[in-house]
Amino acid sequence: MPQPVTAESLAAEGWHRKTLPGFAGLIGPLWVRKEGVFNEGVRKEAQAWAYGLLATADHLNPAGVVHGGLLTALLDHGLSAIAWQALDRRACVTVQLDTHFLAPARAGQFLEVRGQLLRAMSSLVFMRGELSVAGNVVATGAAVLKVLAVASDH
Repeated sequence: MPQPVTAESLAAEGWHRKTLPGFAGLIGPLWVRKEGVFNEGVRKEAQAWAYGLLATADHLNPAGVVHGGLLTALLDHGLSAIAWQALDRRACVTVQLDTHFLAPARAGQFLEVRGQLLRAMSSLVFMRGELSVAGNVVATGAAVLKVLAVASDH
């Protein structure tokens, strides 16, 4: 029988708890971990990131599994954050997110999001990602993000 996932076991695996304001802070706590390097065409020195969430009873729907809205929100946040890192911390907002649910997730499981930047244009970014539990894919997503203009002093 696998050991339960705890804050201590996540920290031992290199995950760091991330405190965020707004909606992302409400669905969490969220976790983050640096991993490998980004795909071709993106700065080699940039690190890839994974984002995670330890599902609790608060994340369940009436059927007793993690709510699809939570899975979608986590996938959206993870892909946006991965794009933000890949674009030298330029903010992006989601224009479209297609989510495909493949398996249920349950309380006590650690949900992990990993993404890949497929293409970055001047104002749009195309992303693909997976949400998994213990290496088993729970949901996949494809996103189009709009890069926000840098605020000027004028």
